[in-house]
Amino acid sequence: LKDVSFEVKPGEMVAVVGATGAGKTTVVNLIERFYDPLAGRVLLDGVDLRLWSRKDLQRQVGLVMQDVFIFSGSLADNILLGSDHAGPEALEQAITQANARSFIQKLPKGINQEIGEQGSNLSAGERQLLSFARALAHDPKVLILDEATSSVDPETERLIQEAILAMTSKRTTLVVAHRLSTIRRADRILVMHHGRIREQGTHEELMALKGVYYKLNRFREV
Repeated sequence: LKDVSFEVKPGEMVAVVGATGAGKTTVVNLIERFYDPLAGRVLLDGVDLRLWSRKDLQRQVGLVMQDVFIFSGSLADNILLGSDHAGPEALEQAITQANARSFIQKLPKGINQEIGEQGSNLSAGERQLLSFARALAHDPKVLILDEATSSVDPETERLIQEAILAMTSKRTTLVVAHRLSTIRRADRILVMHHGRIREQGTHEELMALKGVYYKLNRFREV
């Protein structure tokens, strides 16, 4: 990243787009504090992330990654991840908000269903809905959504889009966006190119510029 600076306001939804290698994943890794910046700072509520405890930061920031890690165990265990503060009520609310209830109810043992390693007995869409529930179980104030691009059936696509709407409606959200439908709902779009923010604005404003974002849409690389 080179001279990247931006602010996401409380309750705002900001999308980050760009071609492969533009710096989108680096932004997410810094916000999640997978590593620290060599220069500059990342602030949450005005406080440097390096001053937050790891546990408090994980409670405040929820991450839905493109590749969902699933371990052998019950569906409930895969959502709660051994949390000591997310109880049955939080679990039920997360399942509902993530639009995962319909597929869970079809399982023989419901939420207690044992699933194989990497979710081998779940479809790609079901794994994605599970990852949404996992992020929501801790009721994070900030949600980072790295949208999966896997091909799913139309019904699961609808459930995923509805879940994204529910998840982002009252949360501060940063979306590394691949689907145009999600990008258009963002309050602001940051367009990255070679490690810099080249453009920012709404979908309509950026399309009117006919710059990097316009080209990304034209070649469907967002």
